[in-house]
Amino acid sequence: MTDKPKPPPKRRRIDDVFGDVLPETTRDERDPERPETDAWYRENRPPHHGG
Repeated sequence: MTDKPKPPPKRRRIDDVFGDVLPETTRDERDPERPETDAWYRENRPPHHGG
C-alpha cells in the first residue's frame, strides 16, 4: 500500500469539511462527453425541429 502525498493546507481544510468527494478539475476544464451515436441526437431532438 502506497501513502498518498499530503495535500496543501487549503485542500486539507476543504477535505475536512466536504470529504474527499470534490474533483481535481471542474466540468468546464474537462473535455466534453460526446454521445456515441446519432441515436442520442434523434432521441433528444426538440419537437419543433420536426421528424
